[in-house]
Amino acid sequence: MKIAVVGATGQTGQQLVSQALQQGHSVTALVRNPGKLTVTHDNLKVVEADIFSEDNLKLHFKGQDAVLSCLGFPISFFYGVTGYTQSMKAVLNAMREVKVNRIITMTSWYTDPNSGSNSSYFIRFMLLPMIRSVLNNMYEMENFLKQTEDINWTVVRPPGLKNTPTTDAVCHELYATGVLWPHERSVARFLINHLYTLPIPMSSSPTLSVIR
Repeated sequence: MKIAVVGATGQTGQQLVSQALQQGHSVTALVRNPGKLTVTHDNLKVVEADIFSEDNLKLHFKGQDAVLSCLGFPISFFYGVTGYTQSMKAVLNAMREVKVNRIITMTSWYTDPNSGSNSSYFIRFMLLPMIRSVLNNMYEMENFLKQTEDINWTVVRPPGLKNTPTTDAVCHELYATGVLWPHERSVARFLINHLYTLPIPMSSSPTLSVIR
């Protein structure tokens, strides 16, 4: 399968690229700084791209079977975060132009404003307020996708990620805080595995939430 990966230089993105190549896929990695991607392979093409430009993206999406996104944007205490919605609009428009019909993207367990109501004190009153600008824009992006009917999309919501060896289970550690921390390698594999499945209705497990 030919897949385009945006957000390929992050920790999960690099795991995603590596595992996709190991499984025999041809990967086009769209990055802002090619030097940050340490993976090399005969079936890997690394291109510098503008994730907010529909015209630029469609050049690299043409001929792809699917798009996978591990994009992340920093928190902002003063201006809010808009990168998730702006980039997704450009990505979907570019996909339509070149007739690519499958996207899988990653957000966070806590995007839903009510999702942290039963969490620990630390999460509810310290962690979530600190990252709320990011979570709000992720949630806006999810709602934008829910209104998209002409493209097959899936949103995967992992909780906090941990860079440790992959396992058959997406997550197997329960911390005292009550937060499940899946491995980045396992989440990357989870994303790739969804290439082979049709979009599903919103569901949840102890480790991941899947929309659509």
